[in-house]
Amino acid sequence: MKIVASLVRAVEAETPYGGRVVSYEPVGSLWLSLGARRRRERTEGGVTRGVETLSATVRADPRLAEGLVVRFGGADWGVVGIEADPKAAGRVRLNLEQAR
Repeated sequence: MKIVASLVRAVEAETPYGGRVVSYEPVGSLWLSLGARRRRERTEGGVTRGVETLSATVRADPRLAEGLVVRFGGADWGVVGIEADPKAAGRVRLNLEQAR
């Protein structure tokens, strides 16, 4: 199944009161061919949290980079890995993560 998703970049700014605010700047849109979702737990600094991972195949695009956010289905998924798809030329596989 293919779905359309938004590709956005997080932009941090400082508020007049010394705090930080994060907004998202649109980069483009992607057609995703989704793989299976997997859940696991990750412990960092003594805190255990659930992490959902997902792989998706998309057309190669020079705008794709680790650290960007892919939005679809009402959720934000962080791009944690990009690798060339060995099965199809001109395609790349994205490794996406969502913390719960």
